[in-house]
Amino acid sequence: MSANGQKGTQTETQGSASARAGGRRQIMRSHARAIFQAGLAAVNPETCIRRVLRLEGVRLLAGDQAVALPQAGRVLVIGGGKASALMARAVEGLLGARIAGGVVVVKYGHGVALKRVQIREAAHPVPDDAGRGGAAAIFDLARQAGAEDLILCLISGGGSALLPLPVEGIDLKDKQAATGLLLASGATIHEINTIRKHLSRIKGGGLARAAAPARVVALILSDVVGDDLDVIASGPTVADPTTFGDGLRILSRCGLLEKVPPAVRRHFERGAAGEAAETPKPGDPLFDKVRNVLVGGNRDALLAAAKQARALGYNTVVLSSMLEGEAREAGRFISRVAAEARRSGNPVPLPACILCGGETTVTLRGGGRGGRNTELALAAALDIAGEDGILVLSAGTDGSDGPTDAAGAFADWKTLARARAAGLDAARFLEENDSYRFFDRLGDLLKTGPTRTNVMDLQIVLAVP
Repeated sequence: MSANGQKGTQTETQGSASARAGGRRQIMRSHARAIFQAGLAAVNPETCIRRVLRLEGVRLLAGDQAVALPQAGRVLVIGGGKASALMARAVEGLLGARIAGGVVVVKYGHGVALKRVQIREAAHPVPDDAGRGGAAAIFDLARQAGAEDLILCLISGGGSALLPLPVEGIDLKDKQAATGLLLASGATIHEINTIRKHLSRIKGGGLARAAAPARVVALILSDVVGDDLDVIASGPTVADPTTFGDGLRILSRCGLLEKVPPAVRRHFERGAAGEAAETPKPGDPLFDKVRNVLVGGNRDALLAAAKQARALGYNTVVLSSMLEGEAREAGRFISRVAAEARRSGNPVPLPACILCGGETTVTLRGGGRGGRNTELALAAALDIAGEDGILVLSAGTDGSDGPTDAAGAFADWKTLARARAAGLDAARFLEENDSYRFFDRLGDLLKTGPTRTNVMDLQIVLAVP
């Protein structure tokens, strides 16, 4: 055979191998998407409400809690969060005309048409005037409730930003500035919400205090690691174990004590000195008439995702529902776990699906555009380059990753090579926190639109022979 013939045969073989790899990537990507969608379906807010809320004669059963419906009083529905519109729709479907009225606040684009409950839309993650107006309407409705009334409070992730009602001496611009600084600092959601609670009349048990002496049943969809009820939407109906002193320590540790608006710093200093009212604490009798019921969370999504992965033929392990820390470090960690699975069959043999959930953070160092999921995926892409047969999908269950229109992104063993061919320096994009633009150029973003639920993020890692 001539040299040209040998070269032609070699080129054809390489082309066939490339086509096979491309086909395998597309199959793995479709599998990852299906696994993600199965997780989403399990935490549909209406599904979650129907799973725990039942009507039995004149009693309302919420999980293992039984509450008598009012005979003389009213049933009011209030709340806030990205999932609260669908939660309210499920409650309307169950109670119908028994509901006297109500207000819930959701993120722009997350509303649905309801008959008995008013939907208001507002900004997230930095609050706006629409949110303040909605929060004031909810607060006033709670304060007007009497001892014979029953308040159903629907709480989900995003409620902290969507229900801004600053304490006296703090205006909305102060809250906006403090929130923006905290989000960019790498602070955890527990730390951010400690600050939010002490700047709000609603958060940190403030809504329960406003509603007293009415009975309150709060139905809560978790978007925080560990499902801590006092942290979800900053705990409007939950006793607050944190203090002004904790808030000062957080601001100091994050290097924000001199950066937050002066009114915010003074408020925390006054509170730590006992000169401003603390949030209601555990043991306060006002919580005797409050019932908080968890209706769903990240682990529910992970278990449903695992079931789908097994149905697709993957050996599957749920590694953790408590993934935290810097997104780029989490991306490197899960990619190393996948590489080990390929080499040794640990923690699960091939074909493997490794599932994680939780909420990572991003410390902004550059001026790019992106969120924690695309940053995690970009860090993973750098780590799995050349690790044949590994794919990572990291995506937010709310359908929005930070300030972007994407839920997250796909990364695999070919991502880095494709980026180089397109003239993209992946390491530079990561350094600039510009992960959205990186994956947008490659066509690797996952865009779902608003899902109207929110149980943090899912990471789906597939490894095949």
